[in-house]
Amino acid sequence: MSSSLNKFLKPAIIGAVTALVAATTVNAADISPAVVFDMGGKFDKSFNQGVYDGVEKFKTETGIEYREFEVTNETQREQALRRMAQRGANPVLGVGFAQAPAMEKVAKEFPDTKFTIIDAVVDLPNVQSVVFKEHEGSFLVGVLAAMASESGKVGFVGGMDIPLIRRFACGYEQGAKHANADAEVIQNMTGTTPAAWNDPGRGSELSKGQFDRGVDVIYAAAGGTGVGVYQAAKDAGKLAIGVDSNQNYLHPGTMLTSMLKRVDVAAYNAFKQAMDDTWQSGIQVLGLAEAGVGWALDEHNEGLVSADMKSAIEAVSAKIVSGDVKVHDYTSDNTCSY
Repeated sequence: MSSSLNKFLKPAIIGAVTALVAATTVNAADISPAVVFDMGGKFDKSFNQGVYDGVEKFKTETGIEYREFEVTNETQREQALRRMAQRGANPVLGVGFAQAPAMEKVAKEFPDTKFTIIDAVVDLPNVQSVVFKEHEGSFLVGVLAAMASESGKVGFVGGMDIPLIRRFACGYEQGAKHANADAEVIQNMTGTTPAAWNDPGRGSELSKGQFDRGVDVIYAAAGGTGVGVYQAAKDAGKLAIGVDSNQNYLHPGTMLTSMLKRVDVAAYNAFKQAMDDTWQSGIQVLGLAEAGVGWALDEHNEGLVSADMKSAIEAVSAKIVSGDVKVHDYTSDNTCSY
């Protein structure tokens, strides 16, 4: 390359890089994201922590910091969302169905602020609602539970007794009976208040009661309460199934698998789309077809999942996606049928 051409190109390249950096800086400055975690906290090893992992990934990749607040009682939700909006946060991410009433009210007050809610629908022009087909993912782990069970009895421990958690239970029961028509599914809910999401002691008690009745695999959809379920399974030499995040690492050799609910992806996307100016309001429904739910296989549980179990999951997953197997959604009519 001639020296004269080199002299010409260097300023051009430097100018292009400077413009790119400036554009990126402006783009990053356009958003000031915030997240309001719900009861149980961001380190609940389950639902909230999945969201935390997603927003942390965003921060690591972009260098953009985010504001955060952990709700510890029900009265804080509306105040926390409003405070974020007042301070100029945009977008504001609300975690959990229980934030829906507060978000609906606050989003109306701040129509120019983008809000995303995970696990609920708020029908407003500045709200993005992300919900999941938990029954589909729960069906898969129900198949695994029935195939791993030696007694033919599998259990379910839910958190707060609400239709959303009944959806998990119903999908799980359908999956278990798909694999073994004679399977018995024993279910318990932890409570009827938000405290049910963070009561490991009660989770342990309910699990021990199920083990006494012959259950040898328990699926927990109970937030932080699930920690007690998993410990009880380890102590009893039984199997447990995690939820939302990949919880296989908690007790390798005890955790058969985890039902993955990709709230981490939903959280990451909410911030990333706002940054890229591709964020859209409306409802997003994520199931197996959209890779929004699934099951976890890694070094912590690979010894518990046989080749036959893997093949069964692959086959039924394809049938659910194609529509050949239809998983009943409890929340459609508050019944569980197969």
